[in-house]
Amino acid sequence: MQSRRAMKAVLLVMLGLGVSAFGSCGATEPTWTLAWSDEFDGPAGGAPNPANWKADIGTGIGGWGNGQWEYDRAENAALDGDGHLVITSRLETFQGKPYTSARLKTKGLFTHTYGRIEARMKLASGQGLWPAFWMLGNDIDTSGWPACGEIDIMEASGLEPQRVSGSLHGPGYSGGGAITGRRDLQNGATFDQDFHVFGLEWTPDSISWVLDGVIWQVAVPMELPKGATWVFDHPFYLLLNVAVGGNYVGSPDPAAFPPEGLKTVVDYVRVYESAP
Repeated sequence: MQSRRAMKAVLLVMLGLGVSAFGSCGATEPTWTLAWSDEFDGPAGGAPNPANWKADIGTGIGGWGNGQWEYDRAENAALDGDGHLVITSRLETFQGKPYTSARLKTKGLFTHTYGRIEARMKLASGQGLWPAFWMLGNDIDTSGWPACGEIDIMEASGLEPQRVSGSLHGPGYSGGGAITGRRDLQNGATFDQDFHVFGLEWTPDSISWVLDGVIWQVAVPMELPKGATWVFDHPFYLLLNVAVGGNYVGSPDPAAFPPEGLKTVVDYVRVYESAP
């Protein structure tokens, strides 16, 4: 455990000094400065840092608007004592729902505009499971959705463990009409076998999705549908959650859930800003 934490500390120093994680394509690379992070250090069974995260409790309206089957509660997100956050999705009846899981957010605690945002995660798989790392505009309570903007850094369907997607939702391009793309691992690899880094590079002019240091999708304002508005120029907050069922992944399979539950593991979340 000590050597692993030491390695993470060295990486933080390197990145804080501006050592880029991405290759050069001839253009000038930005110099990244660490602005915020959570390394999920703490005793096994402990809650994530309350200065960084709050838990959404319950189901929201209509299953958080997506028809999800789970009841989200704080107890399903806990540290493992080795520098990880574990979100456990269980087959268990609670408050009238047949599954439990967790949904964490930095709303009211941390927001950011532009920069590089990334999380290193190992995703659980299984029919009906829906892990996600994403962002919402902090004006959601006044502007509503999708006018506030939504950036899905990573979404995955447990029935397709080799694939993730990244999307933008805004006025005129939301829900099934979102700007979206998919990225598959090759040679039979799946996202439940090992950790991968899911990231985003966000500037006033573009949003680029990054997987393990490789940019795989770029969105720019000129590509929006006619008459649509680019709403990604203000602060956003972060969310980590694992849904069970819903419009995106369909009905869950109870047989896919072992007694101990399905575990999505987060090694870290880090946010960088571009130094002058």
